[in-house]
Amino acid sequence: VVSGGDPITLQNYKQLELALEMGLNYLDMAPQYNSGDTERAYGKLLANSAKRDKVFLTTKISRFGEVRNRLYRELFDSLPGGKQEAIAARARELRSQRGVDKPGYFIEYFPNQIRQFEPAYLSNAMAEEYSHRVEGSKAFREFIVQSIEGSLERVGTDHFDIVMCPHGGCTPEELQVPEIRETFERLKQQGKVRFLGVSSHNDPAGILRTAVGLGHYDVVMMAYNVINGGYLEHELREAKAKGVGVIAMKVAHAVATHHKPLQPIPQWRIDKVNRIVPGEMKAPMKAYLWALQNPNISAVISNLWDETFVRENLSLAGKKVELQPA
Repeated sequence: VVSGGDPITLQNYKQLELALEMGLNYLDMAPQYNSGDTERAYGKLLANSAKRDKVFLTTKISRFGEVRNRLYRELFDSLPGGKQEAIAARARELRSQRGVDKPGYFIEYFPNQIRQFEPAYLSNAMAEEYSHRVEGSKAFREFIVQSIEGSLERVGTDHFDIVMCPHGGCTPEELQVPEIRETFERLKQQGKVRFLGVSSHNDPAGILRTAVGLGHYDVVMMAYNVINGGYLEHELREAKAKGVGVIAMKVAHAVATHHKPLQPIPQWRIDKVNRIVPGEMKAPMKAYLWALQNPNISAVISNLWDETFVRENLSLAGKKVELQPA
């Protein structure tokens, strides 16, 4: 059980002192979280250098997909109307063929999440004919380096154990931008990063399959929970076999959310986790416990909002339970 970055701000991080005492050793963050304050807060937490050596630090290249989409969109806007219509139709076709927004596989974890698909698939359709005009752009390299340098400064560390690029990858094609690997290798040689990962809310099976197939990704953080889990079991086994670590996120978001526009959570989801995991625990704790029973999952991300969340969620590490039929 590891610490997610959403709740961590300069005004809300002291509870992690307790978490570290209880054995927490992985801290997740990104420049996008709280406008950089999550990274600054972790920096304050780790001001004692001895603590830095005891934890795994992960940051992400936030908005990387937006850079790709912007480059393709600029090119798209320069094309004649008939060509634009054909490419837009191809984008819709690709999205439909993959079924990425199929209910049960696609779950809305934050408001407007589904809007990420349209620009991403337009980029994919554009890439079929125009990749030579975009892939290889120095804009990707510059963006990654600038992002890492900013994160290092905000946290006050000389390296990250994992850098995830893209942050919130929407389609497998985003992982295939060659500048990701090339820039990572350069940063690794400089001692600023150790391992390469990717995070994803959308199309988690496709993202995981692609990351494993590419061979240079070490870890994947993806949406995995009691609702979409059945779609991911094959890819999880493949990842385990190839030595790619998988961190499950949005595990509890299937049964609870702090996003008011997404409340209330459908009752049938809560009923499902209560059937599968016996006992009197809260539904989010049961959701974490469910994911932790999968030997192909390395860890689960949990939001540690306060000391109650710290004590409850970290108590689940290593706990075994006999899962019941859904």
